[in-house]
Amino acid sequence: MKSLDLLKIAVKAADGKRAEDIVALNMEGISLLADYFVMMTGSSERQLDAIVDAIEDAEEEAGLMVKKIEGKKGSRWILMDFGDLVINVFMPEERALYNLEKLWDEAPMVDVSEWLTEE
Repeated sequence: MKSLDLLKIAVKAADGKRAEDIVALNMEGISLLADYFVMMTGSSERQLDAIVDAIEDAEEEAGLMVKKIEGKKGSRWILMDFGDLVINVFMPEERALYNLEKLWDEAPMVDVSEWLTEE
């Protein structure tokens, strides 16, 4: 399965748990760590856990196992490493503080809007 397909699965799963401000960066040719970095926000630690669980379940169903999860259960920033896909789920304050989008500002953004439900 292509990394773009894995990205789509993750975005849809996160959106299903009402993740906010989902941003995906294409890191191909910029970082050797992953093809895509994703940042998203949840409004509570409980919601962060629900988002992470939904992404993990959806990717597992597609045949991809998470390699590492940092900060699970009660954290305000959870990182999920799927190899070619790295996902960061933040509380709003932590996302603003670490500002990963700025750190990787040379990476082109991926338009994920077609994978999101309208409200």
